[in-house]
Amino acid sequence: MLSILDEVGAANRQLIAMGYKVTRQREATLRILFENETDHLSAEEVFMLVKKSNPDIGLATVYRTLELLNELDIVEKINFGDGVARFDLRSKDHEHMHHHLLCSECGGVKEIKDDWLQELEERLEKEFGFTVSDHRLEFTGIYKKCANKSCKKERKAVS
Repeated sequence: MLSILDEVGAANRQLIAMGYKVTRQREATLRILFENETDHLSAEEVFMLVKKSNPDIGLATVYRTLELLNELDIVEKINFGDGVARFDLRSKDHEHMHHHLLCSECGGVKEIKDDWLQELEERLEKEFGFTVSDHRLEFTGIYKKCANKSCKKERKAVS
């Protein structure tokens, strides 16, 4: 497993390889994304965290940086149905984006790193001549612990 410094360094090398400069603001944004990898941060959340160590950074700079990182496939811009664009790091060790479980009760998001769709992609190629370049899979539902809490709330409301 790579350290955050190694991950930021790899992303910086990718920026340079694509002809972009590594700026202090881009590096700070990358560092926040890697430090909070499982949190699926919005641009505003990234901005607030970057601003703690870089008080002179502007929200527009963070937005531009996130859009650039999205274009370069370093991050994936995702929306979990709440109207907020969130940014999720792309994994170098997986060909496709990872999948998510979304709890409609607590709002929790859990990542699934396994690629469950490989067989389906092969079938699409074979049967339709369609080569999948990427995919996303999101399951929306409710965790057992949240369902139990909901039942308790409903029973109290009825009583």
